[in-house]
Amino acid sequence: MIRILIADDEPLIRAGIRMILASAEDIEVAAEAVNGREAVELTSKHLVDVVLLDIQMPHMDGLTALAELSRTAPGVHVLVLTTFGQRDNVLQTLRLGGAGFLLKDSAPGELIRAVRAAAAGAAFLSPEATRHVADSLMEAAPSRRGEEARNRVAALSEREQEVLALLGEGLSNADTGRRIHMSEATVKTYVSRILAKLGCENRVQAALVARDAGIPAPPGGEEAAGRHLS
Repeated sequence: MIRILIADDEPLIRAGIRMILASAEDIEVAAEAVNGREAVELTSKHLVDVVLLDIQMPHMDGLTALAELSRTAPGVHVLVLTTFGQRDNVLQTLRLGGAGFLLKDSAPGELIRAVRAAAAGAAFLSPEATRHVADSLMEAAPSRRGEEARNRVAALSEREQEVLALLGEGLSNADTGRRIHMSEATVKTYVSRILAKLGCENRVQAALVARDAGIPAPPGGEEAAGRHLS
């Protein structure tokens, strides 16, 4: 059972998150906090596995609480769940040791997947957060990675490269499927195959390879429909 602490100063938000997580048989909401300071205190008291932190809270904001939890409870995985998806918030979350970053308008299933991934020690970023990380790394380093990335991408089929390009744009499996007229299950299969071929551990790493390689995104609409259905 994955024990969760929800930290958010809005009661309705906490109630909504609690209801979503209650639908998962392997997740238990062990405690709730109304600010960052209380989140830090209750994390140790209730022996939680994952903390869901809002950013803007009174007394102690979420990022300050994340820094404190990284110091006092290094075995606890922290997910930031917020309305504010600015790049600085995403990058600061990762620098401080956060396990992931999601927006509050994420689908319920995405929240549950994020909690499970964090509990397993994996990273989980929303599509928008993935784009911010990719853009930041592209700006911070020269283009020498481009040739290496293109060599890695050359091992992929044309269809796999199309899916990879949309990963680079931060699209979810469902959005990718709609863009190139595939079922979500088929896209998921392609993503698994792409990760294996590229030697990537997760979607974020694959997205960075796509950005480094400069793969053009496939067109949507009727043109793509005709090409994929032929």
